[in-house]
Amino acid sequence: MPDVTSKKDVQNLPAVEGDVWADFRQVERLTLALTQSYTHTLGKYSRFFIELENRRFMATHCGGCGKVCAPPRPLCPECLKATNWIELPGTGTLETFSVLHFSPGSNADVAALPTPYIFAYVLLDGASTLFPHLLRAPLEQISLGMRVRVAFSDHPVEHPIHLMYFVPLE
Repeated sequence: MPDVTSKKDVQNLPAVEGDVWADFRQVERLTLALTQSYTHTLGKYSRFFIELENRRFMATHCGGCGKVCAPPRPLCPECLKATNWIELPGTGTLETFSVLHFSPGSNADVAALPTPYIFAYVLLDGASTLFPHLLRAPLEQISLGMRVRVAFSDHPVEHPIHLMYFVPLE
């Protein structure tokens, strides 16, 4: 049942002589505030997020052409065959990155990021595709080709993609 609050505003609209609707000119206006909740599914990608909660990094492997997709894909983008889940070690190489000085604030997790922050494209060991995500490291320590690893968040997040991020491999 939705939460409903109302504010009543009764108006007497002017009637014109001969107006057949004169008896219906008194109008009550309600302002309603509704609270809505809904359930959203992460669909075929759900296992990726479930395993992030378990501190495991999953990708998909195509048995047809051998491509390994991270982020995972239910169908291979090369040969369109159904893929299978595999676990990756969570280490990789920084291929490129951007320094963001402004947070778009798309959700509470992103809005809370201190700026500047690093958006990185990492080629994970065992993967065929780049994985775009946050890299938490001082800017002066970042260089192309550096080794990184997946780290996991220890605090609640708004969206499960923020359960992980990259850090320099020590």
